[in-house]
Amino acid sequence: MPDEHKLRNHRHLGWLGRHLHDPNLWHLTRKSVARAFLVGLFCAFLPIPGQMLVAALIAVLVSSNLPISVGLVFITNPLTMPPIFYLSYRLGVWVLGIERGIASEHSWNLQTLQTELTSIWWPLLVGSIICGVLSGLIGYFLINRFWIWHVNKSWRRRILSRSRRPKDNT
Repeated sequence: MPDEHKLRNHRHLGWLGRHLHDPNLWHLTRKSVARAFLVGLFCAFLPIPGQMLVAALIAVLVSSNLPISVGLVFITNPLTMPPIFYLSYRLGVWVLGIERGIASEHSWNLQTLQTELTSIWWPLLVGSIICGVLSGLIGYFLINRFWIWHVNKSWRRRILSRSRRPKDNT
């Protein structure tokens, strides 16, 4: 991934203007990382090409950590896409109340493929958006809670180590 200075000065990204200068895009803060999980996990479930581009644009618009937002999109990769999108499709079929399955006939041709893709697109999209929203929200809240827990734990450890130190009587 290119560094922030290259992206800020890239001639094709000038239309993003001041948005690329937002420090939350590059720094690890509780809010920017939690938002990055929301964005990245949501975009990972989108059944479209260019998930990374969508994640990057949303990350810039909502001021989330850009590398984490884009990196989380790789949850869907060639190994995980079939089961993820199949489960998303099944969820969409269930939510929409559709009882139609994919044709199992052996004579596949271009017309059959076009018909099948047209019939599965809507349930796949609905199921993917539901899965993306749910996983994004779960990721957002888990990262937020984990971050707060970790900071509190670090503070308790510091306080405990200071209380165990012998007092200097000089």
